[in-house]
Parts: sequence; C-alpha cells; structure tokens
Amino acid sequence: MDLNQRFNKQLDRIEVSMIRQFDQSISDIPGILKLTLGEPDFTIPEHVKNAAKAAIEANEGHYTGMAGLLELRQATSEFLKEKYNLSYAADQQILVTIGATEALSASLVGILEAGDTVLLPAPAYPGYEPIVNMVGADIVEIDTTGNDFVLTPDMLEAAILEQGDKLKAVILNYPANPTGVTYSRHQIKAFAQILKKYPIFVLSDEVYAELNYTEDSHVSIAEYLPEQTILIQSLSKSHAMTGWRIGMICSSPMIIRQLIKSHQYLVTAAATPMQFGAIEALKNGKDDALPMRDEYRVRRDYIIEKMTELGYHIIKPDGAFYIFAKIPADYNQDSFAFLQDFARKKAVAMIPGAAFGKYGEGYIRLSYAASMETIKEAMKRLKEYMEECKG
Repeated sequence: MDLNQRFNKQLDRIEVSMIRQFDQSISDIPGILKLTLGEPDFTIPEHVKNAAKAAIEANEGHYTGMAGLLELRQATSEFLKEKYNLSYAADQQILVTIGATEALSASLVGILEAGDTVLLPAPAYPGYEPIVNMVGADIVEIDTTGNDFVLTPDMLEAAILEQGDKLKAVILNYPANPTGVTYSRHQIKAFAQILKKYPIFVLSDEVYAELNYTEDSHVSIAEYLPEQTILIQSLSKSHAMTGWRIGMICSSPMIIRQLIKSHQYLVTAAATPMQFGAIEALKNGKDDALPMRDEYRVRRDYIIEKMTELGYHIIKPDGAFYIFAKIPADYNQDSFAFLQDFARKKAVAMIPGAAFGKYGEGYIRLSYAASMETIKEAMKRLKEYMEECKG
C-alpha cells in the first residue's frame, strides 16, 4: 500500500518555516548565541502567573465556551478601547484563540477559497503564505524594498486593481516582522480610504502594537475600517506569554459568527487556566509591556550603532524587536550561506533574509528580544567575523 500520493496536494506547496529550519540547523553548535526567534527574554509578570495558578487550584480546568471566557473577552474589549480607541462588543465581536497563529489560521480558512488571491506587503513574516496555500489560494506580494519597506497608498491601490475580482483579502502586519516598520495615523487613514472602496477583507496582524517606539501611539486600521477588518491580537509579545498561546480575533458580529465555525473545528477553545491568566494581564497589567519596550529600544539603538559601523544598511525600526539589515555589498549576498558560515565560525545565530521571501534575500534578521549581555557578545563576534572575511 502506497499512501505517498494520497496527501492533500496543497501540502506540496509548503515547507517547514525556514526560520525554524535554520534555527535547528545550527542548534548543535556548542555555546551558540541565538538572536533568531521572537522569544522575549523577559519573564511572565508574577501577577499573571499567580492568576493562572489560582485558576488551577480552583479546578478551573474544564472547557470554556468556544469563543472563550466572557470575562476575558470583556477585558479584551476594555483594553482595546483604552489603548487604541476601538469598540468591540465582548459577547459578539471577540473570539479568544490559541495564539495569533490559530487566529490567522481560523481567519484565513474562514474567508478563503481555492483560486482567491491575498495581497501581502513584502518582505513579510513567513507564516501567512502556507496557510493561504493550504486552502488553494495564493499570496501576491507587494515589493516594498525600494521604499524603505514602507507600503504607500498608491502601491496598495495599484496592487488591488491588478488583482481584480480574484482578490479576497489584504494582510497588514505592523509593527512589522521582520522590518519593524509601522504606520502613522495619517498613513493608516489613507489606507482605509482606499480599502473601503473594495469588497475585500483586511486581515490586520497587530501583535506588536504595544512595542511601538514612535512618539505617537499605535493606530489600528480597525478604528477606520471596522466592518472589513479582522484584527489579530495576542499576549505573546506584550506580556512575554509566548508559550501560553492566547490570542484574539476581533471583528464585526457577522464576521465573528462565521469565523467561530473554523475556530471550533480547528481547536474547540483555548486552554482554560491560561485564559484566567490573560484576564489578569489585560485588567491589571495594561502597561506591563512598557518596561520591556524601553529596554528593547536601548538594545535596538546599540545594535544599529554597532552594525552600521560594520557597513550594514539598516532602516531604523519603529516597532517590534527585529533588525532587518542589508549585508554589505562586498560580502556573500546568499543570506543562508552567509549566516551558516557565521554561525559555524563564531557561534552566533541570526535568521537569513531569504526566510521572508524573495524580497528578503541579501538581508539578515536578528531579534533583540535577547539579553543585552548576549547582544553585546554577538556584536563583538560579528565584528571579528566581518574583519576576518575582509582580510
């Protein structure tokens, strides 16, 4: 019996993330310093951990409703109203998910059909395209490399018109992984004015919203485009709760009624004790991200200074915790090969720009969600490597 040809053919279009592939490929190097994954080095706030412990002790380990605990949805509603001026009814417009990844999966499975296209500014986080491909739809990238990774309204509208009726959705991610680009109120309003003219969904991944380094606060496109926007949020980055897997989908009542179907049959519901911890995070830890954000800013500035001295071109990120740096022209532009060699010789790991699509080749991404001690040593080793290669 040969089952090799009996799989879903769409699986042939996807592979395990190159980020994970690369991370695993160099993990056997003794003492390697990793600036690879978006994993905060901060610990989960004590008051959040205590709330989850209390829930476990109180035997809160049974199923919640599919949409999640109503108290958590209410806390989410209040948080988004206070932070981003968004109005979502807890009982109709918020769905608790197993992290942002499941939120994306439930949303894309819920809205896409075979033959649809989805627009995505690039280079971009590589987690979107595989989900789109698994349902037989296609990602169409908008190349932003010639504009310092910034999408413009003209670029957006031109891409929408080119796709025509095939276009089902636009994915926005800001602050962005891997570039750190984010958008002002003026820019977001301009995007909304264009998008509202077309019958398409706007999937807005704003999981790094609390890590905004500009003088202005984060502006969600859902403020201007509530009926079309599917807002993705998470506690992974804001509260260093990556392993707790708590995310949220926020949208219109009509959209949530549909997406709860895909959510239900993918996962049923998020883990109950983690939801109780999330209630505490949102109610009494509204500003838990601020000390982390301030420290990330210091790390960002240090890396930019050191790498610029070595000849890297860097667009200063305004959010998230990544540096996306152009490899100097006189070095190997194959980002995978460049970083494999660096890792083997200096025991430091970063992520090849090629992991973020064809427009990321020639770049490297490093995460500054690592300790300052690790970052300083990594920069020291990078300098040594660059000098040795040049010599």
